[in-house]
Amino acid sequence: MKLYHGSNIMIERIDLSKCRPYKDFGQGFYLTEIKEQAEQMARRTSAIYGGEPVVTEFEFDETALNTLAVKTFETPCEEWALFVMANRSRNNMQPTHRFDIVIGPVADDAIATLFRNFDDGVIDMQMLVNGLKYRKVSSQYLFHSAEAVKYLHRI
Repeated sequence: MKLYHGSNIMIERIDLSKCRPYKDFGQGFYLTEIKEQAEQMARRTSAIYGGEPVVTEFEFDETALNTLAVKTFETPCEEWALFVMANRSRNNMQPTHRFDIVIGPVADDAIATLFRNFDDGVIDMQMLVNGLKYRKVSSQYLFHSAEAVKYLHRI
């Protein structure tokens, strides 16, 4: 399966120590199977940090899904929301999980607003989950461990 990473540099070698914490699924290397989404992320990253937008393509050996610890969220749901909020929280000890790979929807800015409203007590969990149902979501793959990264090969 082809996966894409959008950045302001070509990724020659994946270095998990350079990945930032407090992301949706925790610290690690993020990719998507949606090329347009990676292109958008590359434009965003280069606008923030400089450089040119670059999309690096990888071949993902899907046998990893049967051999490693993998968590998949098909759609935004209560479990997904709590997982993302735990990973994004600077109050939690990181990492918050031990999965090698996590696959699921991206929490965009609109969803982040729902999370803040939930954290602030403005909405309850049911309202949060209902709000997630009507959001257009995109997909992300987190490679959280060195073992998981072995299943990615740059094309």
